[in-house]
Amino acid sequence: MSAGLGVRGECPSSCCGPGSPTDNFVRETEMECRVLSIQSHVVRGYVGNKSASFPLQVMGFEVDSINSVQFSNHTGYAHWKGQVLTADELHVLYEGIKLNNVNHYDYVLTGYTRDTSFLEMVVDIIQELKRANPSLVYVCDPVLGDHGSMYVPQNLYPVYKDKVVPVADIITPNQFEAELLTGKNISTEKDAVEVMDLLHNMGPDTVVITSSDLPPRLGDRFLVSLGSQRIVMPDGTYSTQRIRIEVPKVDAVFVGTGDLFAAMLLAWTHHYPTDLKTACEKTFSVMHHVIQRTISYAHEMAGPGRRPSPAQLELRMVQSKADIEDPAIVMEATVL
Repeated sequence: MSAGLGVRGECPSSCCGPGSPTDNFVRETEMECRVLSIQSHVVRGYVGNKSASFPLQVMGFEVDSINSVQFSNHTGYAHWKGQVLTADELHVLYEGIKLNNVNHYDYVLTGYTRDTSFLEMVVDIIQELKRANPSLVYVCDPVLGDHGSMYVPQNLYPVYKDKVVPVADIITPNQFEAELLTGKNISTEKDAVEVMDLLHNMGPDTVVITSSDLPPRLGDRFLVSLGSQRIVMPDGTYSTQRIRIEVPKVDAVFVGTGDLFAAMLLAWTHHYPTDLKTACEKTFSVMHHVIQRTISYAHEMAGPGRRPSPAQLELRMVQSKADIEDPAIVMEATVL
């Protein structure tokens, strides 16, 4: 925990992006921020590490990727081929990094997985990395399901609840996942605040509920997202900032957006470690620009009256480089 406001895992703001020292190589390398990203990989398209690595690198982070799966493309296509990394194989890769004494990280980022032993190995690795660097920040997208149903095996739920969330610092559940992890339903904004407080009590200092069924104030074409950040003050007490942000709905199905969101929240909370409002406005604005660019391209490629294909709906990531680095703010969060 750092001095002053004591935000867990804050490393020097100059270690990434604008303001990084360039006149002194030794100083620069000492202040780099390095992310270990354990996620899926696809040859074609953007999901998992492909959705996270490029944006983080654009933002100035060094990214070391372990691919939990290697597929030809995401599973929304008619066909896919590939391999799945086992827990033992994950351990072997990590041991290789460790034997060379380069297992030093500021952040760990994880997303979708379907295997309990793999998830438990991830927890073991994070715990070891945190013993070496107590300031390490673990960003976790606890992918369990959506709209009232799970789309991972049921036996992953207790692993997330009892082992993963307690070691996480930032989590990005949707409403269903937040309810599942806490055992409390969200029907009102007050319920959502109570659920986020329960999640804080389980471990994470920062919680963003990425989507909810709460009624939007801006009309039916918007979704409500909520966030909460608990900061430890110098006297040991907590200060909590809670925000609400309404995001335009999109009439299309994308893959890899959750992975991009978690990566961008990692980046922007790094640059604004005690200002969740600004970090979320930046993150959601990046998402808006990438998605709008992708929709425009997909419809242009598909032609009038035709539904875009999965290939045409792949995120326009490279083309969105400028928006990732410096997004125009297109939605404003409200402090609760």
